[in-house]
Amino acid sequence: MSISEIKKLLSKIAIRHEEVDNKKLIEAQSILFQIIERLSQENEKLKADNQKLRDEINLLKGEQGKPKIRGNKKLAQNISSEKERKKREIKKQKKSKAKKHKIKIDRTEVCKVDRSKLPQDAVFKGHESAIVQEILIKTDNVEYKREVFYSASENKTYVGQLPVGVTGEFGYGVRSMVCTLKHVGNMSEPKILELLENCGIFISQSTISRILTNDESGFNKEKEDIFRTALEATPFQQIDDTTVRVNGKNQYSQIFCNPYYTAFFTVPHKNRLTILDILLCGKERRYLFDVNAFCLLSELRVSKKIIDQISDLTDEKEISEAEMQELLKIIFPDAKKGKNIRTRILEAAAIAFYHRQTEIPVVNILLSDDAPQFKKLTAEHALCWIHEGRHYNKLSPIVPFNVDELKKFKTNFWDYYGDLLKYKENPNPVTAARLSSEFDNLFSTKTGYNDLDDRIEKTRSKKKELLLVLKHPCLPLHNNDSELGARVEKRRQDVSLQTKSDEGTKAKDSFLTITQTAKKLGVNAYKYICDRISKKFSMPSLADLILQKSLPQIE
Repeated sequence: MSISEIKKLLSKIAIRHEEVDNKKLIEAQSILFQIIERLSQENEKLKADNQKLRDEINLLKGEQGKPKIRGNKKLAQNISSEKERKKREIKKQKKSKAKKHKIKIDRTEVCKVDRSKLPQDAVFKGHESAIVQEILIKTDNVEYKREVFYSASENKTYVGQLPVGVTGEFGYGVRSMVCTLKHVGNMSEPKILELLENCGIFISQSTISRILTNDESGFNKEKEDIFRTALEATPFQQIDDTTVRVNGKNQYSQIFCNPYYTAFFTVPHKNRLTILDILLCGKERRYLFDVNAFCLLSELRVSKKIIDQISDLTDEKEISEAEMQELLKIIFPDAKKGKNIRTRILEAAAIAFYHRQTEIPVVNILLSDDAPQFKKLTAEHALCWIHEGRHYNKLSPIVPFNVDELKKFKTNFWDYYGDLLKYKENPNPVTAARLSSEFDNLFSTKTGYNDLDDRIEKTRSKKKELLLVLKHPCLPLHNNDSELGARVEKRRQDVSLQTKSDEGTKAKDSFLTITQTAKKLGVNAYKYICDRISKKFSMPSLADLILQKSLPQIE
C-alpha cells in the first residue's frame, strides 16, 4: 500500500483528542498513531534499501540498475524554509531601479530635422534627449620604440622604460579583461581565448592561464588584507563550507563573511583545527593549557583521568607543535589508541592559545549552522534560524492529527521568528525579556506527535545560540550570506570543475574574495582589477573601505 493510499484511509479518522473524554482511549489512540508513523518510516526506509539491493544484483548480473531520473521539484520533498521566512520579513521600500543617472555620457550628437520639410511658422523649441548605451570593442595595439644608448666609457646600455603597468606582450587592459571574464563572468579559459581572438587579440591558452595564476599584482596580499581588516573591524563573522576539487582530490572551501566582505579559503579538511589556522591568518599554531583549555577538555568529554595527567605534565605556557606531539606520546604510548581524544586535546589547547594571543584579532561572535566543527571556537556562537526550520520541514507525518499539529507549530515557529525581526528594528530590554519567555513557552509545547516533540526539545536546548540576537541586535537571524558565498563557489565549478595547482587555487580564492567583497561594497570589480594590474592604485583598497564602512556599526 502506498503512502498516498494510507493517508487517504487515515483521513477518514476524524477523531481528535479534545473530542474524547476517555483518557485511556486517548492514550491508546496516541500510541497507535505513533506506531503507524514509526512503521511508515521503517517501511519507506526498507523500500529504499530494497531498491538499492536490486540495483546491486542487476549490476552483478551485467544489467542496469534503476535509472536516476530527476523528479519534478514540486513532487520532491522541499525542506527549504525560505518561503516561511520571507512571509515574516519586514517589507522594505523598494529602491528605484532607474539607472539613467549612472550612465556616463561619452559624446553628444545632434539629430537635426530636415529643414525642407518644416512649415514656415515652425519655431525651434530646444532638444529632446534620448540616451542610447553602446560599447565599442576594438584593439589598441601599441608598438613601443624604446630608445637605446650605449656608453663605451661605462660599457653599459641604457634602454627607455616601458610605461608603468606594461609588462610582457599584453597590456593591463587585456590582462584585466581576462581576470574579469574568468572571475566575474565565470567563463572557462577556452571561451576567454575564443572571445579574445574574435576581438583581434591573439593569445595562447597557456598565457591566459599564467595571467590568472601569477600573482604579479599582489591580489593574494589584497585578500589577506581584506580578511585581516574584517576580523579586526567588524563585530561578527559568519561561516559555512562546501566541497571543491583540487587536482582530482576532494577538499573544502571555507567561506567567511558578513555584510562587508566574503573570503574564500580552500583547505584539505573542515575540522576545528583547520578553521583555527584560517583565523590565525598564517600565524603559527601553538598550544596553551590554561583554565580555559581544561574547561574545554571537560566540555569535549575528555576523561578526568587524562585531564589530571595533562595538568601534571604541563604548566601555563605556550608550546609548539613539536612539543605538543611529544606530550601526546607520553599520554598515549600506543600510537594506535586514543585518536579522537588526541584531537580533542589538540583542539582545546589550540583554542586556548588563540584566545590568549594578541597578534591576530580574535573573533568573539561566530554565526553558523549547527555543524560540530564550528562550535567552541569563539566566546559566543549564534545559530541560524533557517537551518533550524529545515529540521521541521524534514518531518513527514501521515496521521492527519500529526499533520495538523506540525502545521500549527511551524506557523507559531515562524511567527516567533517575525517577532525577532521586529525586535532587531527596535531593540530594548523589555522586549528582549518577553521574547526570551515566549521562547520557553513555545519550545515547551507537547503535541503528542513524538517526532515533533523530540525536535522541539532539541531546539529548546539551543536557546542561548538562537537568541544571541537579543544581546547583539546587529546579528542576522540566518546564515544565508555565507550560503550565497558557497553558491558562488558551486557556480564556478559548473564551468571549471577543479583547480590544478597551489598557485591556481590561491588565485581562485583571492579573486573570488575580491570580486564578492567588491560587490558588497558597491565597487566596480573590473575597474578595481584594472586599477591594480595597471599599477595606478587610484582607487582605495577594499580593506580600507571595509574599515570606513564598519566604523559607524562598531560605534
